[in-house]
Amino acid sequence: MIEQRYYLKAKQVFTEHGIKNNYYVLVDKGVIKDISIEARVNIPVLDLGDNQLMPGFIDMHIHGREGCDVMDGKLSSLTTIARSLAKHGVVGFLATTVTAKWLDSIQAFTTIGEAANTCLGGAKVLGAYNEGLFFTDEHKGAHNEKFFLRLTKERVDAIYVATQGTLKVVAMAPEFEDSKEMISYLASLGVKVMLGHTNANFQQTVDALDAGACGGVHIFNGMSGIHHRDPGCAGAVLMDPNALAEVIADGVHLHPSIMQMVYKLKGPEKIVLISDCINAGGFDDGTYRLGELDVYVKDGVARTASGSLAGSTLTLETAIENLVELAHVPLLEAVHMASLVPATFLGLGDKLGSIAVSKQASFAILNDKHQVQATIIDGKVVFEEEGFHSLATLR
Repeated sequence: MIEQRYYLKAKQVFTEHGIKNNYYVLVDKGVIKDISIEARVNIPVLDLGDNQLMPGFIDMHIHGREGCDVMDGKLSSLTTIARSLAKHGVVGFLATTVTAKWLDSIQAFTTIGEAANTCLGGAKVLGAYNEGLFFTDEHKGAHNEKFFLRLTKERVDAIYVATQGTLKVVAMAPEFEDSKEMISYLASLGVKVMLGHTNANFQQTVDALDAGACGGVHIFNGMSGIHHRDPGCAGAVLMDPNALAEVIADGVHLHPSIMQMVYKLKGPEKIVLISDCINAGGFDDGTYRLGELDVYVKDGVARTASGSLAGSTLTLETAIENLVELAHVPLLEAVHMASLVPATFLGLGDKLGSIAVSKQASFAILNDKHQVQATIIDGKVVFEEEGFHSLATLR
């Protein structure tokens, strides 16, 4: 029997304002109704034992998993990605594109729009993240420069329509003359602009942020770095108190000392943990495809033939663990960088991102080894590790 009203009790409950020991979280019809030290009588209690109850994670920047890519342009691929992400505590994600032929991109965006209004049986598709097309050659990374385009209102409109209005983020290089106009236009549509795969200098980046751009795509990677006579795009993002910094905390994209520096400069509310995972995620080393390029994965690290990093095979629970162990970030802050920060950035902070009364009952349940045991979305179990029986009545 599926319970609609029940308590979850955990050794540690990661609430918005602190970690509570041996607390009860009341779920009623998919919504959090109470967080307390005691349970009311006559309401079922599901005891999670020594496990941790965390807010469900939100992967704001992910390309694929388990052999499937957003650029496949197929609902079946997004379904595989959504269900794979649920195994890792993710309750929602932005389906992220890469540079490809224009018509292939439009097909991918069309499928994202369809998926955003469809139950895929796993993490929810919260919208589209355009990481592609509107970049420059110097820091192209794993993007095929043959398909780079100028960002125009007509192209923005085409993408926005294809996604059925679910376009949430557009990444762009801001060094073009009409960048400020395009940033303003995207903002008028409610679309966030992130700066990346760009050779913009410090002043060009500052001007773009002043015009309404929101932050930097996977900070330090795919952008001009810090030089003592030009702090570059990375320096501008780090020094702007309002700019969001995407961090790939896999220990490869950023040295631990750089992660510490980013944390000290940005603080816990302006860092969002992303996986930037590609279709190799969850699979063995080998040769894969990202957009129009071959990608070679060795020891879990993805690179192009030229040696450029090409996304990752990271998961968010591992990113949290890495940030804590390598950058010495407090655990609750690291958890919120994968939940509350992206939810707030995307305008979903009233519904998702933290364990708080009136928010959706969407949780990640982890053991003390940082392994996801179960994932709950809107009060319903979407993933449960084999042998984990605490949620039997919710199946």
